[in-house]
Amino acid sequence: MDFLVDAVEAFNEGFWTWWVVPVLVLSGVAYCFRTALVQIRFLPDMFRSVVEKPSDISEGTKGISAFKAFTMSAASRVGTGNVAGVALAVAVGGPGAVFWMWCLAIIGGATSFVESTLAQVYKVRDKDSYRGGPAYYMTRALGWKPLAVMFAVVICVTYGFVFNAVQSNSISAAISTSVGSEGMGTNAVIGLVLAAVTLLIVFGGVQRIASFTQTVVPVMAVLYIVLAFIVIGLNIDKVPGMVVDIVAHAFGFREFAGAALATVFIQGVRRGLFSNEAGMGSVPNAAATASVSHPAKQGLIQTLGVYFDTLVVCSMTAFIILLAGQDLSKETGGMELTQHALAASVGEWGIHFLTFIIIFLAYSSIIGNYYYGESNIEYLAGKQRSQRWLRAFRVLVAVCVFGGAIGSVPLVWALADVFSGIMASINLIALIPLSGVAVAVLRHYSVQRRAGLNPVFHREDIPRSTLGWKHMEAWDGADPITHRDGRYENLDYQWHR
Repeated sequence: MDFLVDAVEAFNEGFWTWWVVPVLVLSGVAYCFRTALVQIRFLPDMFRSVVEKPSDISEGTKGISAFKAFTMSAASRVGTGNVAGVALAVAVGGPGAVFWMWCLAIIGGATSFVESTLAQVYKVRDKDSYRGGPAYYMTRALGWKPLAVMFAVVICVTYGFVFNAVQSNSISAAISTSVGSEGMGTNAVIGLVLAAVTLLIVFGGVQRIASFTQTVVPVMAVLYIVLAFIVIGLNIDKVPGMVVDIVAHAFGFREFAGAALATVFIQGVRRGLFSNEAGMGSVPNAAATASVSHPAKQGLIQTLGVYFDTLVVCSMTAFIILLAGQDLSKETGGMELTQHALAASVGEWGIHFLTFIIIFLAYSSIIGNYYYGESNIEYLAGKQRSQRWLRAFRVLVAVCVFGGAIGSVPLVWALADVFSGIMASINLIALIPLSGVAVAVLRHYSVQRRAGLNPVFHREDIPRSTLGWKHMEAWDGADPITHRDGRYENLDYQWHR
């Protein structure tokens, strides 16, 4: 087993270093230019859009709000990776990894805007929400059915099974450490409880999933941020030195345990992008569910999600570790490093409080991860046959949640890197020909904003020659939130330029 783990990790090292990271970075930079830094120019609009109210999808059934869709994506993004993953990046790459993590969050914001906007453009109506994502825009806009099927299968395995086993294992380990009772019996009880609650929520449908994440994610994230600010307050005299260390190590001005500048950069990029998922194709599945008046709004909201995940939550973890003043060169990273760093600042109670937060953050990730699988199961099986497949998928998810709680998952973590890298590769290939559609939709949004209007999108506004125009049926003006008056007529969108 150790040989297999070593082999997969060796593959990951080359795969991510020489393919995934460069492609993610270069495509992100390209989208920054094509959108003229949409992730910076429209920052105020992100906050305005996230509070927009949805309209009715069907009689008496409210659509999923922009905020609920935001929390569904945040549920998957914000989890053990923000605590254990960042700790590993800092332990291996030093303080400088944090700087590159910030930079890539800003670059990744443009990629997230493009993929989430496209998910909205090509979404389809469901009975109580919308559905969409990479598999949908690959098929409906590009006609790339084989690639779409491959992506759908990979995301179901990665998020439904692999990532959920990792999350439940983290919950089990955290609880066992806090209560001082480790062993198969304790882990089995934890696994059974997690599996049972998972089944209860996922059989309730997308509305119950959205309601759960809308409640849990903001509360736990705020608690974690408050805890981090307590640490910052207790160590306020060390903050200037910490900032200097982050910048100095980022450019190799100071050595860190022999870590070369390339190692610092790769650790920051890899962990940052792995955490915020920009370009991986997972977040668009949640983005497509929202009932909004314009596709660009959900693109902007998911860009805000990248900032929230990396610039806020991941930074809090880094600050907790760096302000503790521990000898990072002797640490291996992971959850234990964050727990000990927190205890060094606030006392032993911090370990238990962090365990409490991790339980909910990791569990919300399980629910968010499940939804990504559900959305793609319906794509693979079709609406008529999907219920039978969904029942089987839900049971298998619960089994993996239980299995993750009782097992050791070094191989699962390694395989998760492989599958997520494959996901990102497939999605980024599809974004290349479709990015022009996202840019056109952004131009449409900008023209209406400059006219002082609340942006509302109709597919009739854009040229019929646009890729997948006939498959934009969710934007035919039937949704009440997309109704508009005469003020929107005769606006010049300058498509010819």
